Amino acid sequence: MKNQIPNLLTLSRIIVIPALVASFYIDGPVGNWIGFALFAFAGVTDFFDGYLARSMNVVSPLGRFLDPIADKLLVAAALMMMVAFERIAGLAVLPAVVIMCREIMVSGLREHLAELKVPLPVTVLAKWKTTAQILAIGFLLVGDASPELIPSILIGDILLWIAGIVTVQTGYIYLRTGLKHLD
Repeated sequence: MKNQIPNLLTLSRIIVIPALVASFYIDGPVGNWIGFALFAFAGVTDFFDGYLARSMNVVSPLGRFLDPIADKLLVAAALMMMVAFERIAGLAVLPAVVIMCREIMVSGLREHLAELKVPLPVTVLAKWKTTAQILAIGFLLVGDASPELIPSILIGDILLWIAGIVTVQTGYIYLRTGLKHLD
């Protein structure tokens, strides 16, 4: 059972997605805070699944497969729901689209390169992108439910643009690296 804890944590991120989506249908600040709490919980599980797998030496093929999928599904669901409910609106939709397109491109590229036994390691810049993206989503999930002193929407929008810009950079780096192996 101990060997399965990291994979169960990863699966919990996928299981939380319907609840996150449902939180958008709860009127008022309560829905915002529930969505934020679910997303924060998922973020904590993302940290601990990898940490536990490495520290307990139980890294598994299932975990390596599910972890990035769980992350992408969670981020895509949050971004899509925020666009649908106009928590991300206007020009701020552009970085959200860029983020989702890059995730799909990199996933496809990784899958193809895996068949060629070519690794596509995560870059430090991509980790910064993920950090900005997660913080942006967190602030935007809270949205106008935040205390007046904290301009969550403004902070979230700025971080989303930062994540979008870094997303283009990391996407280009990955694509350039991958194209060398596509001949």
